[in-house]
Amino acid sequence: MSTHQVIHIHAEAPTKPALGAPCNGCGLCCLAEPCPLGRVISRKRLGACDALRWDGAQSIYRCGALTDTKAVLGPRWRWAAPLISRLAHRWIAAGRGCDASLEASPR
Repeated sequence: MSTHQVIHIHAEAPTKPALGAPCNGCGLCCLAEPCPLGRVISRKRLGACDALRWDGAQSIYRCGALTDTKAVLGPRWRWAAPLISRLAHRWIAAGRGCDASLEASPR
């Protein structure tokens, strides 16, 4: 059984790296569904993570929990920004390599 999901990816985003290769900011995994930290931030299990940010200068997607922590958390949880910022790398498995078994195909 084949499952398809339509994901809108920025036209300038890099192509998804091979499984296990270093992350290149393609955003495919975070556009498909939030990671455990993203689920808390987004308050959802499916669809694009609300913390995902497009970096136009570098033409890559970045995790807002790492790059814009206070804005991602919102005014109610800004007090937790220093803690979340320190722990986010571990929680999102940053630097571990691509773990998305998803395959992207153009329209």
